[in-house]
Amino acid sequence: MAVKHPLFAFFLGLGAFSLAWPVVPTAHGSCGSVTCFVVIGSQQQVSPKGLLTVNAFYNYTPQGTLLSGTDGVIPAVDLDNRQLILGHHREIRTITQMYTLDFNYGVTDRFGIEVAVPYKKIKHRHIDGLGEANGGAGEETRFSDNGFGDILINAKYNLLPTLRSLLVTGFGVYVPTGDHNQTTAGLSGEPGETMEPTAQIGRGQVGVQASFYQTYEIIPHRLNQFTSGSYRHTFRNNFGYQFGDQFDLGIGANLVTVPWLVLTNQFNFRYMARDHFKGSLVRSQTPSDPTFPDEAIVLDENIRNRSVPTTGSTFFAYTPGFQVSLGELIKTPLTENTSMYFYAQIPVYRDFNGNLAQGTSFVFGLTKVFQVLNPS
Repeated sequence: MAVKHPLFAFFLGLGAFSLAWPVVPTAHGSCGSVTCFVVIGSQQQVSPKGLLTVNAFYNYTPQGTLLSGTDGVIPAVDLDNRQLILGHHREIRTITQMYTLDFNYGVTDRFGIEVAVPYKKIKHRHIDGLGEANGGAGEETRFSDNGFGDILINAKYNLLPTLRSLLVTGFGVYVPTGDHNQTTAGLSGEPGETMEPTAQIGRGQVGVQASFYQTYEIIPHRLNQFTSGSYRHTFRNNFGYQFGDQFDLGIGANLVTVPWLVLTNQFNFRYMARDHFKGSLVRSQTPSDPTFPDEAIVLDENIRNRSVPTTGSTFFAYTPGFQVSLGELIKTPLTENTSMYFYAQIPVYRDFNGNLAQGTSFVFGLTKVFQVLNPS
């Protein structure tokens, strides 16, 4: 158990570094940030009774690609005035980084509890105020934000515990612990506007998730295949904003080359439905308008539930990776029951409804198993 302290000290150090990240607020910051998603067996499985499996991983996801036929011009969601403003700004780049501590504890050999605590960092650039600022050309603005996100509490049950196979089902709840009230107020203390939901660290409302994970050893202790899927639904928050439902599916295989090295190949698919917002409808002015440049034009002042254009996406990726069992490679008390892994998620097909598309993303992590209680 002496290895417990260096592991946590390392990630506490990462957290301290994250807290020092600067925050540069700006108005109407819509980044539509996403994160890379991979199947990590130690995260999806049920830990044996009395064992605590800790995953600590870092996720880097860039968004800066304009797909063919898109110009990056997207609407703004003005929460304070309950307005959806079409054509308000042009996206340039978003970088999302996520640090996650994921705890899996085996209550029994078939039932386990998972608690995932994320820490999120966002950096974003866009041209703001199209049709209004700078003669209608807009102004380049930047912002960054960081903080703890929504915590996932997930109950998992192994329906098929055999020597060669697993079938784990799960049902979880996302607790709205992440900051969702961030404003553009500066260091002077002047009041600012509430930033858009897609630019917030948290979603501001409870979410639920159903999931499954299946694996089968084709060649015992040598080659296994796996499949994983999940569905997430988030309820509407107090600002009248509801994030779209999310469907994830992953399939792949693990090959043990030598006892300490496992090669992984997987394919990942994600579909995110469009978000919805209860507000009036407004559009930014264009050069063809006689009053250009000026305030946005009201199209429908009624507060209605509206689909938010340029939200939602379809994404398919190929993800190679590897896992190194440090306990097999280096025989020390520090590396016992410890492994590290790395994945690169490479886009194959992507449709982001006119928004910036996700680029090649990366995941790096460590897994450590602790004996908490001796099984009776």
